[in-house]
Amino acid sequence: MQTLKSVLDGAAGEGIISGEQAGVLLPYMEARGVGLHVPARADALDIGGPAEDRAIAPVEDTEAPRFIRGFHDVLITIGVAIVMAGVWGIGAFLLALPAIIILAEILVKRQRLALPAVLLTALYVHWILTTSLLMQEDAINQQDAIVGFLLTVAPLCGLLPPFYWRYRIPLSLSLWYLSLAALALGIVFLVLGRMLHSTDLFTEHSTLCAGIFLVTALALFAVAMRYDLSDRFRVTRRSDIAFWLHLVTAPALLYSTLSFVFLGDFANNTLFSGDKGLPDALVIVAIVVVLMGIGLAIDRRAFVTSGLLSLGIATASLLQRTTAAPETYIFLSLLIVGIVVLTIGIGWPHFRRWVLTPLPLALKEKLPPLR
Repeated sequence: MQTLKSVLDGAAGEGIISGEQAGVLLPYMEARGVGLHVPARADALDIGGPAEDRAIAPVEDTEAPRFIRGFHDVLITIGVAIVMAGVWGIGAFLLALPAIIILAEILVKRQRLALPAVLLTALYVHWILTTSLLMQEDAINQQDAIVGFLLTVAPLCGLLPPFYWRYRIPLSLSLWYLSLAALALGIVFLVLGRMLHSTDLFTEHSTLCAGIFLVTALALFAVAMRYDLSDRFRVTRRSDIAFWLHLVTAPALLYSTLSFVFLGDFANNTLFSGDKGLPDALVIVAIVVVLMGIGLAIDRRAFVTSGLLSLGIATASLLQRTTAAPETYIFLSLLIVGIVVLTIGIGWPHFRRWVLTPLPLALKEKLPPLR
């Protein structure tokens, strides 16, 4: 939940009032007892209640996902990891799912613990995927690779919704959207392979495949933004759903875009080949900068972190054209990328202000306010 100061700062950042007026209004309003309402209900930190728009936690950082409320969460999560490792270790595969459900009922449904909820969701998805692979183990060498992929992903589409309905864990809904996108991709590629009579669709029709990947990434981004824009101040579960979706969408957008730069490399089963020249490296840098700008505008740092690998590779490619020794430009690339990360991280509010200032007021009113 925002503080009175952050609201006034946001109004000043959007040009509604001046910074000087904001500084004068704050003590004036505080002296008269004006403040913002903060949910005082016992379930304010509830991650598993019935409504998606229920306030979860008052946070100052609008991108603070609800992982931990105290070291108690960490301790319980460690216990869950140890117990489930023991269950899997003794080969009690059939007991894994009941153990996950029992722990979820106690830790998520009753105690509303966020970090154990994330781990239990990951364990649930792992169990589904493992079961899918075991059930088709005998036929895995005889069936088409895309068919095997569909048979592996399809159970997630059917089993994640009831898990989310019961426990309301944002990660589980985000993974459901991801599984739907993966299933749709698999079906499209399967149909295209049959229609084009192609035995290696990704190599023979790489441009088409790259375009399909990009469209899918844009669809996921649209879903993530729907949740983001519906919770501008990021105080409800919708913000966490958007956080997990952006965590997947950002690298999907990046690498689906970069695939157009490296189309020729698919034939060699490698994405980044060493024969790329200066123009290709500059294109990579430009794409990463654009995505970082998007991340600044929507206040999502996932768009910055997703491009670090590509930025490092592009930087090394540029430095490789110099006479420096390999170990020199490698470490220099790490230094440059590290400085970029620290600069953006430390100056995030200021960079956001620079990015948001030229945007139309109607758009700025839908994005998270400046802080």
